[in-house]
Amino acid sequence: MDLRGFLKALARRWPTAVVCLVLAVGAACAATGLSTPTYEARTQLFVATRSGEDMVQLTQGQSFSQARVQSYASIVTTSQVTQPVVRKLRLRTTPEELASRITAEAPLNTVLININVRDTVPKRAASIANAVAERFTVVVEQLETPPRPAPPKPTGARQSVPPPPVSPVALGITQKATTPAAPVSPRPLLNLAVGVLGGLLVGAGLVVLRETLDTTLKTSRALTEFSGLPGLGSIPYDKQAPRRPLVTTAGQHSPRAEAFRKLRTNLQFAQVDDRPRIIMVTSSVPGEGKTNTAANLALSLAEAGASTCLVDCDLRRPCVAKTFGLVQDAGLTTVLIGQARVGDVIQQADDRLAVLASGPKPPNPTELLGSTRMSELLSELTSTYDVVIIDTAPLLPVADTLGLAPLAQGTLLVVRASKTSRDQVRASVEALERVGSRALGTVFSMAAAPKGAGYDTYRGYGELPAPRMSAHLDESGAPAATAGEK
Repeated sequence: MDLRGFLKALARRWPTAVVCLVLAVGAACAATGLSTPTYEARTQLFVATRSGEDMVQLTQGQSFSQARVQSYASIVTTSQVTQPVVRKLRLRTTPEELASRITAEAPLNTVLININVRDTVPKRAASIANAVAERFTVVVEQLETPPRPAPPKPTGARQSVPPPPVSPVALGITQKATTPAAPVSPRPLLNLAVGVLGGLLVGAGLVVLRETLDTTLKTSRALTEFSGLPGLGSIPYDKQAPRRPLVTTAGQHSPRAEAFRKLRTNLQFAQVDDRPRIIMVTSSVPGEGKTNTAANLALSLAEAGASTCLVDCDLRRPCVAKTFGLVQDAGLTTVLIGQARVGDVIQQADDRLAVLASGPKPPNPTELLGSTRMSELLSELTSTYDVVIIDTAPLLPVADTLGLAPLAQGTLLVVRASKTSRDQVRASVEALERVGSRALGTVFSMAAAPKGAGYDTYRGYGELPAPRMSAHLDESGAPAATAGEK
């Protein structure tokens, strides 16, 4: 996924990123509000040597102090320091727990030791820091004091008593701890920044993960590259489609209506040498808009001047008659079982558009659609009409369409944007190839409406009425390609 693809995925799945951001910021605010404020008090000590007064001795003492000061810093958190402090201040804690709240550091090339103590009470933090510093000086000086030499054995003569040993180093407090005014944690701004950054990273990660796991097709170009079939049209999504499915009647110039006219033009020019007259419209699964596509394509062909017949071959869930507001009780199945002739049950939806409804639902739709009588019926219709559009059942759930596919001269596969998976498209294309069906191309339905300056000014451009074209047949009797399209 390149940057452009990521930005498009982010634009499609922005609610995921927003939810992650809100949750992360909320968690940061909750952590800040629920955390107990912690205060830090600091004290500083200076390590000096008791060596002589000349420069050589002072230099040696300075080197000695710098060499030892790193070791002194590690003694601050030992029990020799923390246990007496707990007893002295009567703290309700253990020496080990107190040691976990104390840190000591010795800056490089210095003889300074910084002691930091954290506590939930600011005054107590200062008291502990000062007590630790005082006890620490005592412990270090005790450790550095040489052991007292053994007294000499009495010999009868009076002997002098040697002076007690003295520590070669002395620690002095250069800065006493004061009561801190503000807590060092929690830090609201830092927590908020971490929450925002974490939310953005998690949101971006989820968007990439969902986009990777999502196998649906998002664009008509992706559908064409994946299926290997030409993309003959992209129908934009219209929330009014369930209430007003027919949009290609004369005088309508909405983007969706023009998309069906473009589909008609692409279909007419796609097969110039061998133009099909029996066109089957199907889809992989239900809900992809195949009936809507078949109905509006038939209307568009009729609008261009071609006499068209729309046949409802979806004998399980027929919708064509309902779409046009026609009678469904008599139709295709009535003719197939010999109870009526085509002329008795066919209905006119427009001057040049006839509709053959499905008729009563049969118990054996697969056998009826693949029968010899169905082939004879289609031949009868092609002798009367320029184009026959067949609306069929979905390919994958049932076998009805596969039995009918060899009887059609071409198939349009309708694929719903961001809904139909790649596996479903692959299975549908392979199924059509197995039965020898001629796939004319794909129709990308319910796609996102294109945006841009050219599309924003489209409505004003589309106010002109579309020219009505008369159909003139080529040598095979099929309607010739229409002109005047834009």
